Amino acid sequence: MEFTFDTVYNQQAMTAMARALRRTIRKKHSRRMHIFGWIVIALVLVLSLPSGGEAWAFSPRMLVSWLAALAILIVLLFEDNINGAAARRRILAGSGRAFSTFREDGFCSKTQVGTTEWQYKSIRQLAETPDYFIFIFDQSHGQAYDKHTLSGGTADEFRRFIEEKTGLTVQQAG
Repeated sequence: MEFTFDTVYNQQAMTAMARALRRTIRKKHSRRMHIFGWIVIALVLVLSLPSGGEAWAFSPRMLVSWLAALAILIVLLFEDNINGAAARRRILAGSGRAFSTFREDGFCSKTQVGTTEWQYKSIRQLAETPDYFIFIFDQSHGQAYDKHTLSGGTADEFRRFIEEKTGLTVQQAG
């Protein structure tokens, strides 16, 4: 059995990959950072309140604190989009589209730059979003495969195939 995907690494694909990394291999670190961020935002809000019967007064220091809290809030809410955009800028020229073929003995990805052969044992975790299968290799490297371009079988058949070949379970990340 052979499956193929034709994936364009656009913002949607990179955001899906960033989300999958955050919800799987980076889960503990991400949770700690989110807790820390929400605590900082709460502290800024609490410290902005007047104390001891004082009248509320605006100050430049308060403005800086609110801007910092706003920046943290934006990062917390759009973390995957921001990480996806940053990763997209680092893609090598000619690597923005990959045609991937999955065979019994391994898989290969062809781009304008070249062809890369992979073994299933190099995959550390598997994830899935509504639109993509995501292979995670380490803390900051993964590959996305667009389900809409899958040929050679259905998404369910591919999921069973890849779980069998890797010995891993596909985790829902979206």
